[in-house]
Amino acid sequence: MRRVLAILYSLVIGAVLVATIAAQRGQQSSRAITERAVGAAEAFLAMLTPEQRALTGLELNAKTRSTWSNVPGCDGMIRNGLPLGVLTSAQEQAAMALVAAALSQKGLAKVMAIVDAEEAREQSVPPQFRRTARGKPWRKQFCLAVLGQPSTAGTWMLQFGGHHLALNITFVRGRRAFTPTHTGADPAIYSLGQGTVRPLGDETDAAFALINMLTLEQREKAIAGSVAPDLVLGPGEDSRTIAPAGLKASTLTMAQRAQLLALIGAWVGIADDDTAAQKLAEIRSHLDDTYFLWSGSTLPGGLVYFRIQGPTVLIEYSMQEPNHVHTIYRDPTNDYAGIAF
Repeated sequence: MRRVLAILYSLVIGAVLVATIAAQRGQQSSRAITERAVGAAEAFLAMLTPEQRALTGLELNAKTRSTWSNVPGCDGMIRNGLPLGVLTSAQEQAAMALVAAALSQKGLAKVMAIVDAEEAREQSVPPQFRRTARGKPWRKQFCLAVLGQPSTAGTWMLQFGGHHLALNITFVRGRRAFTPTHTGADPAIYSLGQGTVRPLGDETDAAFALINMLTLEQREKAIAGSVAPDLVLGPGEDSRTIAPAGLKASTLTMAQRAQLLALIGAWVGIADDDTAAQKLAEIRSHLDDTYFLWSGSTLPGGLVYFRIQGPTVLIEYSMQEPNHVHTIYRDPTNDYAGIAF
């Protein structure tokens, strides 16, 4: 009996040690990610002139953190920061190195595909009809701002955005929150170089796969109509709330639940791998209380709006016109890391 107890004790101690080591490695990984972002932020800010830094390194408060949009422009009213188009080549490289430091590889690829969509749209029309801002192409009107003092122990934000993009990444004592995030694309499908690019292809494909996995009874609960409205909780709607509606995930099969998580992961995965893994685990723990709502066509290529809403996640997707998509990703409990001013 003592031998059995000793073996069990050894197994328990071993499990505790493994869990402790894993937690320590996770903390080290998380700390390393924050340190990398802080270093990139400090390097970028150090390259700016005093005038540039006054426009890019801003105080973090309720007003500055909420100054973001999905439309082009940087003027302190629509969006904080300096546009890439006014930076030197070295400064722009440092700016993009900062953005890359905070994202996963997939997240960075998505962001750059959204930026490149601006160039693709410009190239699709004759030069005399191309839209520019202050003499610069729209892709040069993506703006970067650092709110607060970059630190591994304090609170600060990184904002990067432009047409169809708004990243709001809040760092709090080494942890990171990626909501609210706006991603979109116009065009949503384009050719650049030798390939076809779909900035939101994963989201779109996963969504149509899920709606077409549902039974007729499930569809009756999920589908709210035939119209594809715009986002309800997009830019400027931080304080607004909406009631959950649609099909409850607790009624889904295991395969349908897996597909719903894959769909959610297309947004959550823009974050660094450590943050994304923790966030997905949190969303999975509340999956039974998550709702899936659909409006519009159920055929790929059709106009559609859908919403995923759970205790710690809210995602909206709106294809209002062919080849033009808006989306928003929020956390009702943790937008801007839940900081109160």
